[in-house]
Amino acid sequence: MSPAWISVLYLGGYFLLPGPVSCEGSAPIAITCFTRGLDIRKEKADVLCPGGCLLRDFYVFGNIVYASLSSICGAAIHRGVITSSGGAVRVYGLPGRENYSSVASNGIQSQTLTRWSSSFTVSKGKSRALEATGRAVSTAHPPAGKRQKKTPNKKAGNKDCKADIAFLIDGSFNIGQRRFNLQKNFVGKVALMLGIGTEGPHVGLVQASEHPKIEFFLKNFTSAKDVLFAIKEVGFRGGNSNTGKALKHTAQKFFSADSGVRKGIPKVVVVFIDGWPSDDIEEAGIVAREFGVNVFIVSVAKPIPEELGMVQDVGFVDKAVCRNNGFFSYHIPSWFGTTKYVKPLVQKLCTHEQMMCSKTCYNSVNIAFLIDGSSSVGDSNFRLMLEFVSNIAKTFEISDIGAKIAAVQFTYDQRTEFSFTDYTTKENVLAVIRNIRYMSGGTATGDAISFTVRNVFGPIRDGPNKNFLVIVTDGQSYDDVQAPAAAAHKAGITVYSIGVAWAPLDDLKDMASEPKETHAFFTREFSGLEQIATDIIRGICRDFLEAQQ
Repeated sequence: MSPAWISVLYLGGYFLLPGPVSCEGSAPIAITCFTRGLDIRKEKADVLCPGGCLLRDFYVFGNIVYASLSSICGAAIHRGVITSSGGAVRVYGLPGRENYSSVASNGIQSQTLTRWSSSFTVSKGKSRALEATGRAVSTAHPPAGKRQKKTPNKKAGNKDCKADIAFLIDGSFNIGQRRFNLQKNFVGKVALMLGIGTEGPHVGLVQASEHPKIEFFLKNFTSAKDVLFAIKEVGFRGGNSNTGKALKHTAQKFFSADSGVRKGIPKVVVVFIDGWPSDDIEEAGIVAREFGVNVFIVSVAKPIPEELGMVQDVGFVDKAVCRNNGFFSYHIPSWFGTTKYVKPLVQKLCTHEQMMCSKTCYNSVNIAFLIDGSSSVGDSNFRLMLEFVSNIAKTFEISDIGAKIAAVQFTYDQRTEFSFTDYTTKENVLAVIRNIRYMSGGTATGDAISFTVRNVFGPIRDGPNKNFLVIVTDGQSYDDVQAPAAAAHKAGITVYSIGVAWAPLDDLKDMASEPKETHAFFTREFSGLEQIATDIIRGICRDFLEAQQ
């Protein structure tokens, strides 16, 4: 007798499975590498994990007891029930809990999670073979009238809104349970509109009350669906609204590499305050700025006249925000009818050009390298020049909204090796630098400067980053360098000139920005470039800071 077949919906797709599902003694359910515990809505189920799952793709939260958003197969490998070759697993549903631990085991690093609504654990399942196909198939048709959706496991998100955002919500008795829920609904709407994804904004949540609590980190979720569910599960804590204490804790503990913060991406904390904070928020704002965090204050329902006497500092908003320019403060009259305030707030959070407090010399500069490829250099010395360029470039946080690198090689002619917009990752930039081919020829440095200003800096002239040009040459230029360099200075480009061997000091000084003694360098040997690289990096950061003041 042939088995009955059941279509099971999971993550927007369908499996065709032999039924009945997960009855005692029946064949295990075939699942994918990414099927989560929450997709199996039974207290006990036998499943069959496929072989060949990539360990790096697993999202696992906890140890022994796993949060139900964890991959079942990932948890089974982490627990040692099966290996990456797959196998049968028995899944036991458990209640939700707090403090899922982070443990590295069997090639998988599980992650911490403060709380989740349901859990599961795993043991070795019965290895009874699946009837019929023995594996999950994806050729079943969804119910009539409904179009099958193909949902990728990881969505890129809104690439035009790259930011690492902590929502700091008010969980004090000052707001109360009812308005606390309205606040969560509003935060959920903001999170949904942001376009959360692997290449878009990442968000986490911190609750301010008597003592701050990080509800979930940036790395925990990369889809709006999971974030909305996590926000929904956050419970009301009560206590005083110690917003300053929570903001300081967020700046110091939340934005770390371990929690999922990304290099070159603006760090933002959105602080929700219903009324007024119970403690000093000005000091916390200063700490946040020191950590490069952009503080937004969303204030709701300003204190009524009778309450003003309880407010420690009426001007706390202006003192706590990233910059007191009106951009970082946002007022909502009431938690009721907040939908119309979602989009304007999202637009602010996605305007990374104005995130001034997270801008550093490492993530907010454009550096073009003008490399001498003349015959006097020679191939081996040319390689040392490329190594010098790489040593500088790798120090900076290169991304499409962070630092940008370009390179031009020159002789009598000029060749753009790559422009500022060609490569947006450090790995790609360093790889293309290594592969630059030596041209060989004469030396026309003046023409090369004009070419670079026009063709490399021209297209990004109105961008937010500060512009730098680093010139490396080993000899006398056949043309004038002073006028082209002056034009570069006038265009807002800070020029560093590095001479090797026979490069005349007068030319180096003519090309360099003021003060000449900190922007012009010379070394007799190409091997001396290694030491100069550190001076150039420090100089760029010094110039950047001076420009910000």
